[in-house]
Amino acid sequence: MRDWKFNHIDFSIYPSYKGDDLGVFWTPEKTTIKIWAPTAKMIEFRLYKDGSTGEAFHKTQLQAVGDGTWSTVLMGDYEGRFYTFRINDGEWLAEMPDMYARCVGVNGKRGIIFNPQKTNPENWQNDQGPELKKFTDAVIYETHVRDFSISESSGIQHKGKYLGFTEEETKTASGAATGLSHLKELGITHVHLLPVYDFYTVDEEKPLEKYNWGYDPLHYNAPEGSYATNPYDGTVRIKELKKLVQSLHANGIGVVLDVVYNHTFFTKESVFNQTVPGYFYRQKKDGSFANASGCGNEVATERAMVRKFIVDSLKYWAKEFHVDGFRFDLMGIYDLETMKIIRDELDKIRPGMLLYGEGWTGGESPMPEEKRAVKRNSPKLPGVACFNDDLRDALKGNHSSKKTKGFVNGLELREESVKFGIVGAVHHPQIVYDYVESAKQPWASEPTQCINYASCHDNYTLWDKLKASCPKAGDDEMRKMVKLAGAIVLTSQGIPFLHAGVEFCRTKGGNPNSYKSPDTVNQIDWARKEEYHDVFTYYRNLIHLRKNHPAFRMPLTSQIQNHIKFCTEYKIGVVSYCIYGREVGDSWEEILLIFNANRKETLIELPAGNYRIAVKGDEFNADGHGDTVSGELKAEPISMTILVKTEN
Repeated sequence: MRDWKFNHIDFSIYPSYKGDDLGVFWTPEKTTIKIWAPTAKMIEFRLYKDGSTGEAFHKTQLQAVGDGTWSTVLMGDYEGRFYTFRINDGEWLAEMPDMYARCVGVNGKRGIIFNPQKTNPENWQNDQGPELKKFTDAVIYETHVRDFSISESSGIQHKGKYLGFTEEETKTASGAATGLSHLKELGITHVHLLPVYDFYTVDEEKPLEKYNWGYDPLHYNAPEGSYATNPYDGTVRIKELKKLVQSLHANGIGVVLDVVYNHTFFTKESVFNQTVPGYFYRQKKDGSFANASGCGNEVATERAMVRKFIVDSLKYWAKEFHVDGFRFDLMGIYDLETMKIIRDELDKIRPGMLLYGEGWTGGESPMPEEKRAVKRNSPKLPGVACFNDDLRDALKGNHSSKKTKGFVNGLELREESVKFGIVGAVHHPQIVYDYVESAKQPWASEPTQCINYASCHDNYTLWDKLKASCPKAGDDEMRKMVKLAGAIVLTSQGIPFLHAGVEFCRTKGGNPNSYKSPDTVNQIDWARKEEYHDVFTYYRNLIHLRKNHPAFRMPLTSQIQNHIKFCTEYKIGVVSYCIYGREVGDSWEEILLIFNANRKETLIELPAGNYRIAVKGDEFNADGHGDTVSGELKAEPISMTILVKTEN
């Protein structure tokens, strides 16, 4: 029986390979096969006519060709045939596709030899995503392929599928825009998709019987089949995912993929361990698998061929699927050097791709923290952003604790933590960092490294968290809190990030961890857009405001330090500050923002001068027709007010 402990092995002496031809590649004349398996003694390649049943109709042996690689060439046209490998390193490992498999059959049991050109939609060669002048121009909208369209209220034909994103002019029964039309109406710049690589726990033959977010990786380079109209032909899922990307691009919306290279669903049984046992994972001192992911293992990103696999995979998605960025799950597991190389290599393909992730882990790692891509190491990772969980928890209370509160739901003395988020987690001379509960020092070098958010797929939705912490709050107060949280996120420096449906008070019925809960919990109920249309309108107006005013999206720390001033007298439950917009190219010379989280009107003494009311409550007067005030202002309860200084 195999011993799955590896403290006796020095993986650093394994040979590495630098070529770009690992995998299975088709041409009409031949199929070329190459894998890296330095501990193998024998490798068998098997061909099948079916993706999950039947016996192999052809078997052949690979030959060792140097640097730990094994290869063979099949002469003839094998397009559409299914394949597996079986490796013997002293004993036979499990039969499965290779780790580079780009096209797989149902449930990922076998790879498919395919012609990539046939997976391209019409006019694919002209497809191109939106160009960002600077990262802070982005407004990211996180959603799950199935959640987005599965509800009856969506009015979308291809429910739960990639093609749901391609349908134009979809509506609810009452006529409210849904799907793609909703995204255009809202005004976001990028859709962030929860994992769309091939994951394990949803049976692609019976996709509606189970639900999962997809953080259970099986094959990293092949799309998930449960979102395709045909899970048996692996080329269909590739083409339909490309159509999703093409549709969003055609409407000026970029696509960010959620990637999970930090762990695999299986450990001993994974394609990594069934190819090169132990190499792809970090180990504890006793040789057992380390578990900083909290999912049973953590990938050893610092090892040469692990790093190569991750970089090759990202480059493949960027080139083949034209995606515009990547979000890294538990990025704090990755080593810093790998993240730097990822940034550099993707810039060679297309400069300006969004790269961001969770600057933390799910548990202890044997790799020292100073070598990993955690938040506090952000200065070592230019061009890579981290989620600002400091602002998230400051706004609404601890993310995982049901009853805790934050600024918008009435907890006092959270003002300094909110200010920390407003300046994009960079250093600002007026912030007293000792009063920032979760971060005693700034961690971002530039605001482009800060993703500001109030909620995401993890934990409670914003609505559910506010409801749990304020059980006596009425509907009007609930709406105001959701609006205030959105107002802070969408006017703060950094990159704003929205959880799909937050703009119409999405609920999961109080479920704090819905990763495998049914569609009834996870689906976006588009009927709520009609019920909470004032909240949707407010968020749409906020996005429009942000896009029109560079004062809310400065790319440089020096601009924030020089042109943002906390310019009013401190009051409990209030955060207010001035932006000197003219200095950063804004049409508004001086802007005063007031966030009042108190449950009553609060009198604010204004700096000298006259101010026009641009935003007050639900009223947006960004075109210049607002009333003028001076001296003092009564800020409405649980609201944002924006004043613009006038010369009169």
